[in-house]
Amino acid sequence: MPDASKPGSSTSAPSTPSASRPTPAASTPPASTPAPGNSAAACAASALKATARQAAVRPAGTGTGAAVVEFTNGSGHTCVLKGHPTVAGAGNGSPEMNVPLTVKPTGAAASVEMAPGGRAWVKLTFVQVQGEGDGYCASGSAPVVYPTMVVRLPESGAYQVALDDGQFAECDDTVTVTAVSALRPS
Repeated sequence: MPDASKPGSSTSAPSTPSASRPTPAASTPPASTPAPGNSAAACAASALKATARQAAVRPAGTGTGAAVVEFTNGSGHTCVLKGHPTVAGAGNGSPEMNVPLTVKPTGAAASVEMAPGGRAWVKLTFVQVQGEGDGYCASGSAPVVYPTMVVRLPESGAYQVALDDGQFAECDDTVTVTAVSALRPS
């Protein structure tokens, strides 16, 4: 099992589901494609590697704004991802201390068939921190910083991810998520 304390590592730690809402995906040639008449099984947690980076397109502000989570099929067989993830902030990088975020899904969920080495993505868009220094939330709540997030995919386990260049900063414990996609969002 991967070491959940290392950035970008995945784990099967539980996270609490929330409601969700989808967002549009950007264009990049797909590394995996949805398959009609899909007969492949759901990707097992042990088959996937998850990494996260800040999204190129994100809301204005000083927090993370948006992140793209990439899933790579490290197994020797084709498998399927589908649906919208649930998301939890992991306090101090510990999945046992998850703080479930309210998830607002966007976009239609479709199956994405992933060949060995294939990739799929989801985009997480946060309520952005405003201002400078410690920042503030437009709602009046206090901004929160998480070293990692736990992203749980339907039928495919939970993955603890750290940003490749910082920490997750957000307001209101709310995130908008896209459905799993074969197109990399920006």
